[in-house]
Amino acid sequence: MANQIQELTLEEVMGDRFGRYSKYIIQERALPDVRDGLKPVQRRILFAMNQDGNTYDKGFRKSAKSVGNVMGNYHPHGDSSIYEAMVRLSQNWKLRAPLIEMHGNNGSMDGDPPAAMRYTEARLSKISKELLQDIDKETVDMVLNFDDTAQEPTVLPAAFPNLLVNGATGISAGYATEIPPHNLNEVIAALRELIKRPDADLADLMRFVKGPDFPTGGIIQGLDGIKKAYETGRGKIVVRAKTQIADMRGGKQQIIVSELPYEVNKANLVKKSTNCASIRRSMASLKCVMKVTALAYRL
Repeated sequence: MANQIQELTLEEVMGDRFGRYSKYIIQERALPDVRDGLKPVQRRILFAMNQDGNTYDKGFRKSAKSVGNVMGNYHPHGDSSIYEAMVRLSQNWKLRAPLIEMHGNNGSMDGDPPAAMRYTEARLSKISKELLQDIDKETVDMVLNFDDTAQEPTVLPAAFPNLLVNGATGISAGYATEIPPHNLNEVIAALRELIKRPDADLADLMRFVKGPDFPTGGIIQGLDGIKKAYETGRGKIVVRAKTQIADMRGGKQQIIVSELPYEVNKANLVKKSTNCASIRRSMASLKCVMKVTALAYRL
């Protein structure tokens, strides 16, 4: 019995345990895989819905059924975290190319929560087919699930660069990523150029990809922050709302906002604008500073 007792310092124990924990959340939870741009829970949702035949050319199914399949077969965590990930994949003000179509209340730009999963219905969007195409033809490595009863993919085939198109946000132990969405046509054009000219530099590729393309629109102020982000992986860009001033009766004018900066809560913006003491302060409240931090990491 005495030989089974180990004497370890606190530094050794904490270093070993925290190292294992950090490795897990970096690779298996918080950060997306650069190959398909998906976190494990997102990948499992798409794979499970595809396996269940819940595709864009079929009818919608209750979200609760899909959540249950994911939780029971691939992702042994809380149902609320799975449903939140599913809802985000369907929100067209968060993703440039939503990967899930949803019937019912899936939230809003005002920060309203989605309806419970027993009320909403979902299916894969058409573009999700490009992420899952030929997955049954041994195109990617498959591993056993958590209870060794089924196989799941380590990564999706991903026929388009989802990481750039839809962006990603994640915070892990010592690592973080904040990749903004980009235009699909621009990214594909840049990739075609890179295939023809593997030695193309940043200036060549930026002829096709002008910068981030946010689903909510907005106007990016200047190119310096974009270039710095693309060159170094860390940069800051200023995004301004698209506005115009319209004349009203009685010689009055009103500010019409047609596009908002990315991730801005519309309800909070209206509240702040209403409380402003002057038009100048109202216009200032329509500006948003977004830090763009792209993370390069080894898979």
